[in-house]
Amino acid sequence: MNGADALLATLHQGGLEVCFTNPGTTEIHVVAAFDRSPIRAVACLFEGVATGAADGYARLSARPAATLLHLGPGLSNGWANLHNARRAAVPLVNVVGEHPRRHGAFDPPLHSRISYLVDALEGWSRRSEDVVDVARDGAAALSAAYGPPGCVATLTLPADVAANTLADVPTSWPVVARRAAAALDDALLSRAATALCAGGGAVLLGGALSQHHLRLAQRITDATSSRLLVETFPTIMDGGAGVPSPERVPYLNSAARAFLSDVETLVLIGARQPVAFFLHSDENSSLTRANCAVYDVAPPGTDRQDALDALVWATCGQNPTLVSVRPGANQERPIGPALTGPLNRRSFAVAVASTLPEGTVVVDESLTSGLYLYEELARARAHQWLTLTGGSIGFALPAAVGAAIATGARVLALESDGAMMYTPQALWTAARENLDVTVVALANHRYAILEGELAQLGVRDERAVSSRLLQLNEPSLDLAALARSLGVTSTRVTTAEDLTNALTRSYRSAGPTFIEAVIETK
Repeated sequence: MNGADALLATLHQGGLEVCFTNPGTTEIHVVAAFDRSPIRAVACLFEGVATGAADGYARLSARPAATLLHLGPGLSNGWANLHNARRAAVPLVNVVGEHPRRHGAFDPPLHSRISYLVDALEGWSRRSEDVVDVARDGAAALSAAYGPPGCVATLTLPADVAANTLADVPTSWPVVARRAAAALDDALLSRAATALCAGGGAVLLGGALSQHHLRLAQRITDATSSRLLVETFPTIMDGGAGVPSPERVPYLNSAARAFLSDVETLVLIGARQPVAFFLHSDENSSLTRANCAVYDVAPPGTDRQDALDALVWATCGQNPTLVSVRPGANQERPIGPALTGPLNRRSFAVAVASTLPEGTVVVDESLTSGLYLYEELARARAHQWLTLTGGSIGFALPAAVGAAIATGARVLALESDGAMMYTPQALWTAARENLDVTVVALANHRYAILEGELAQLGVRDERAVSSRLLQLNEPSLDLAALARSLGVTSTRVTTAEDLTNALTRSYRSAGPTFIEAVIETK
């Protein structure tokens, strides 16, 4: 038994079941060890797919997946989706292969300072220096990933450490420790409850977004006449008819500031204080007014359920387990006549919401094309909704792969054409694993969100170099053909009726399907 075997045995004992990988030579001993391990190894054609899939898996299962990456360049290729995972505070274990310890001193071609890349993830990291350390290091990585809060834990594994034989095989592997949540600040909770009860522009901004959590939060806001909000891009949220649907903070700075202009008290439960996604000229970074009182009652590492329970006691005077919460006001959309006409942002959202099967996982990277999606999904059948928490595009297709493996449920990935081109290789993994993933790729042939930014600067001439840089139509992308080349059955639609029919057919079939939807956005 070698170091690679010891690592996989320890990770599996600690609850890890899946590893998404794009390995190289330095990881070959770990690759061979998968033959002797019950851990499921999932091949990806690009490291950004592996890391995004691990993120999607963790969001749905609340357990870590692992990635196996090749040296610094492999970690770099996967870094963008690791950033999303970091912002989402999900548990994830990276195993990064490295040159044999004595070889790095010669600066071989693929050598780099892996530690620099790892440090920027602001999680846990360690480098195994001896085969006898590998099991202990693997357990520590998994423990750190679980948190709370969850984090990206990276173990660098030199090739010789993975290959070396254990002189003494232990009778058991190290136990993965699970830390308890940090204590809540009772005094802060009391002040927050008092502020909510005082009224006058109070808001509860939640990051605890299961159906149960949302109903407790709604009970608090009903009792205090305050508003219930959700961040622009939450990690994972239950939705659909009968589930409370919080108001969503808008993406654009001007809209968000207007939306939050009357907020005097902001109570955070697992959410961050709203700040501008990007900043222009002399704007303030904060989206709330300067004198807004902020109470962060459930910061990272604390138990959001406990915080909600405490606020229910304080604002309603009732035991949370006995509280009768009313159903959400949003009612299920009746299935009416088939949609007709051109495909635009509104008809796209209606088509998705009206056809969505019960229990679907929706991975949303529709961006500007999804302007009305949140509103329409509030009346769809019960589902879970994942979004681009860290803002680094190329998320939806990989995360859909991970979500499908985590749950076995139908997954709907809503993808913009520009973002899809970052990680199209995820379609190959979906086909290889025969996953029930439906992809709708929204083809507007432009980076519409940046066109809006140019318009604010007064640049409107589409012949200008700056405008042409944001167009994807010279040549136009044939997304359906690309999907077919990666092994996924595909079709192309241009009307709302065709999209509705294509979605319905997809949900009735096994395995992945791809729909290129040509959409009007102007």
